[in-house]
Amino acid sequence: MNKHVSPKMNRRAFVIGTAAVGAGLAIGLDLPFGGPTVVRAADGSPEVNAWVVVRPDDTVVIRIARSEMGQGSLTGLAQLVAEELECDWTKVATEYPTPGQSIARKRVWGDFSTGGSRGIRSSQDYVRKGGATARVMLIEAAANEWKVPASECTVANGVITHTPSGKTTTYGKVAEAAAKLTPPADVKLKDPKDWRLVGKGVKRLDTADKTNGTMIYGIDVKLPGMLNAAIKDCPVFGGKLKSYDEAKVAGMKGVKKVVRVGDTAVAVVADTWWHAKTALEALPIVWDEGENAKVSSESIAKWLAEGLNNDQPAYVGNKNGDAKAAIAGAAKKVEAVYSYPYQNHATMEPMNATALYTADKCEVWCGTQNGEAAFAAVLEASGLPAEKCDVHKVMPGGGFGRRGQTDYVRQAVMVAKQMPGTPIKLLWSREEDMAHGRYHPITQCKMTGAFDANNNLVALHYRLSGQSILFSLRPEALQNGMDPAAFQGVAQSGEAAFGYSVPNLLIEHAMRNPHVPPGFWRGVNVNHNAIYMECFMDELAQAAGQDPLEFRRKLMGNHPKHLAVLNAVAEKIGWTTPAPQGVYRGIAQVMGYGSYVAGAAEISVTDGSKIKVHRIVASTDPGYVVNPAQVERQIAGSFVYGLSALFYGGCTVKDGKIEQTNFDTYNSMRINEMPKVESVMVPSGGFWGGVGEPTIGVAAPAVLNAYFAATGKRVRSFPLRDQNITFA
Repeated sequence: MNKHVSPKMNRRAFVIGTAAVGAGLAIGLDLPFGGPTVVRAADGSPEVNAWVVVRPDDTVVIRIARSEMGQGSLTGLAQLVAEELECDWTKVATEYPTPGQSIARKRVWGDFSTGGSRGIRSSQDYVRKGGATARVMLIEAAANEWKVPASECTVANGVITHTPSGKTTTYGKVAEAAAKLTPPADVKLKDPKDWRLVGKGVKRLDTADKTNGTMIYGIDVKLPGMLNAAIKDCPVFGGKLKSYDEAKVAGMKGVKKVVRVGDTAVAVVADTWWHAKTALEALPIVWDEGENAKVSSESIAKWLAEGLNNDQPAYVGNKNGDAKAAIAGAAKKVEAVYSYPYQNHATMEPMNATALYTADKCEVWCGTQNGEAAFAAVLEASGLPAEKCDVHKVMPGGGFGRRGQTDYVRQAVMVAKQMPGTPIKLLWSREEDMAHGRYHPITQCKMTGAFDANNNLVALHYRLSGQSILFSLRPEALQNGMDPAAFQGVAQSGEAAFGYSVPNLLIEHAMRNPHVPPGFWRGVNVNHNAIYMECFMDELAQAAGQDPLEFRRKLMGNHPKHLAVLNAVAEKIGWTTPAPQGVYRGIAQVMGYGSYVAGAAEISVTDGSKIKVHRIVASTDPGYVVNPAQVERQIAGSFVYGLSALFYGGCTVKDGKIEQTNFDTYNSMRINEMPKVESVMVPSGGFWGGVGEPTIGVAAPAVLNAYFAATGKRVRSFPLRDQNITFA
């Protein structure tokens, strides 16, 4: 049966109740007032624990708190629970709990946030324990019924067997009794060598519904009596709404109301979204754009370039020895300046949310990467207490970090609050989505390397100038003013550590924050840091007269996991054998999100500016591989993202506004431009790394290094479209 159950759209299907686990709102659950504390799902089936519901027909519903947005974590998390549960995988279904329900139950489902490739790696331990705990309780219930020790019972595929007598029963038959038991205080998890489901490339649970059109995305939500809203925010970030003339559109077809949304936006509510959008375009609006209207890409670039000056203040993120002194006394010095632009997430489904507000309740239906953050936005915008609010997660049509923000949720509630009792679906136009993203941060980087007389690298100075995401979105995470995330891929230690040993090293960040808001864009700071460092590594190898692979290997003796993936990708691409005639190779490696990754590309170039990427290989060590088929797909998908960003992805600023308005000016690679992708998995175990983002970082530098091998030209600013370089 294997499917994902989307939240029901009928409000009467949701039950409000209380229980010993805590008072409050419980949507989709019937929490009893007395008697055995059996928590029931909406269909009456007993909940063995928060993660596992078992129906009488032996269907096992596994609850997934993290958001599925194409990366496959819904299936992977279900695999982890099912592995410990020992249920029948063919009878597994999944569903989302709501954040309101979780808060009412003292955050029983933990973190709802899905970003930073943390969906599986940060929750694998407690979801596996959820499956193991439910298994122990179900076996105990069967043993109690048979009046035998639980130790004499085994289970496989949801069938419990009493070994001495041969008696059998199923999970569906004992679930009711199991739900009444006290959970064990501690459970033992399987040794990875005993996994039977985890590590298998099972089919995804959400594919069928996405294929046959039954999957409900945010844009698909329909509620009785629902109206539609289109919105326009001040096109200059930091500007405000000054005035608008509602009378000019009041008589237009379908228009119900024009409403102010905060200090910066105006929305039109109508019977259809097209009528709302048409009226909004006709609405006379006056903006107060403020001082930021004077900002341009050129003024931002000049400001960032000033930050590359060593006299300017900077935060030190990685240091050993005395790089500046070593550079000053070196036999040979190499220097380069790179730059990386703003980039929009450009999810295929623009931002949207449906809100229903009354004086006693506020509910929102939306695709979100962080259910609890969306829930908090609903509380703030509605002014209602937590027990009177909730968020129903539906499938998002792309996230990539953008749907970790909640601006669109807050706007939907603010509109709905002005029309109490009427469901309002707020949908951004593509143009609004392009103009009001949370963009990949803009940066520049000056790198200096120094050699001794024997061409040994003795010093490296890496000076980054540019935006901090944490400064804008999570200032509480700054460390004495420094943004540790700015050093992803070049950090001293941790989940995105530098993979080379250099006697004298200085890696620093001159933080400069223009008015355009940054955001967590899939791969985040690893993307530009990998380009800067890995392209410069090739520049250093060239200056030393050494092979790029061998040059790297000499610096990686103290970084065996980095070296292992580099060697794996070099072997797969055939680095030591001649490439086909007219084909050139490039290589790169980085660590991000707890995983070690490397990439190698084979390209050809015509007319010096038309690149054909024939083949691109990735190797990854994420510690453990839950679903190898999905890891392969994630690698391929990450290369689409990385190569699209390299060739096409760049947002420019004029008069304080983002200039790109739609896909005609912000392109994505097409299927005929996609290379053959090969993946090598070298999981070494003992840790859990991410999958969805790390390999994005090696796509661009591998291609850029191959481009130099083919043409002898270095490209140091992006996207390639601005250098008149295109796909062949």
